[in-house]
Amino acid sequence: MNKLALLLLLAALALLPALVGEYYVNLGSQILIAVIFAASLNLLVGYAGLTSLGHAAYLGLSAYIAGWLALRMGMSHAFAAPITLLATTAIGGVFGWIALRASGLSFLMLTLALSQVVWGLAYRWTSVTNGDNGLSGLTRPAPFGIDLENSNAYYWFVLLITVAVMGVIGRLVHSPFGASLRGTKDQARRMSSMGYNVWGIRWCAFVGASFLGAVAGLLYVYFHKYVHPSVLSVTSSAEVLLSVIAGGAGTLAGPAVGAVLVVLLKNYASGYIERWNMLLGAVFVFIVLVMPHGIVPGVRGLLTRGKEGKR
Repeated sequence: MNKLALLLLLAALALLPALVGEYYVNLGSQILIAVIFAASLNLLVGYAGLTSLGHAAYLGLSAYIAGWLALRMGMSHAFAAPITLLATTAIGGVFGWIALRASGLSFLMLTLALSQVVWGLAYRWTSVTNGDNGLSGLTRPAPFGIDLENSNAYYWFVLLITVAVMGVIGRLVHSPFGASLRGTKDQARRMSSMGYNVWGIRWCAFVGASFLGAVAGLLYVYFHKYVHPSVLSVTSSAEVLLSVIAGGAGTLAGPAVGAVLVVLLKNYASGYIERWNMLLGAVFVFIVLVMPHGIVPGVRGLLTRGKEGKR
């Protein structure tokens, strides 16, 4: 995407609250949060070649920690937010240290197992999490006196953070670290023989993905002002993984496109089809069959072939 197209897209997104009603503004906020969440997982799946089925743990941990600090400890958002990000990232570092002892299917199963431990704690540790009732009564922050209880203001707040996150990821993957991360995906043994610490590079990517997942979790709990153990479920991890793969792993735009698709299907298809997950599965199968590398790489390939055909 060239700079002009990117600027036009950002302008259109910024003007969205002036063009649509509150429902669509809130839907836009949900989509942007999902974009950050999918982009965080893409660091592992797309650039490090590490397929995780437990990424919802970091979104859920962040949401629960923020809620617990605010409700039980009486902390203000100014203190609770950084503590939440640090605590979730630290837990992600420990989980990464455990999961990266394995690779391939074993890595996937370890991430799933670790996330299920957190999910089980959310249901059973009722003195902290309130069990199946979840944590409610939360509020949104008011940075610089801006009332984020207003839907439009919150949408612009999330949009600003989304742009910042995507910008950081873009710089990261095109940096020397990003090149070495892709090298660990394609030629791990060769990278190791050249003196690179493959495990250390992957662990740093895991920690970075955990941090960005925590950012998505904070925005999630601010939006809903409620958190339930279901946010930590396998379904949540599977949905974000589908977003990455369907949109195109290893691309900046792919996870964003996949996140938009999944959120729209959840919000619209679920209103007409009781088992909307089946529709999501059917759409995913169709994408894999028609565009095996995802929507964004598939569309790029079609456009390239079209230009070559005209020549």
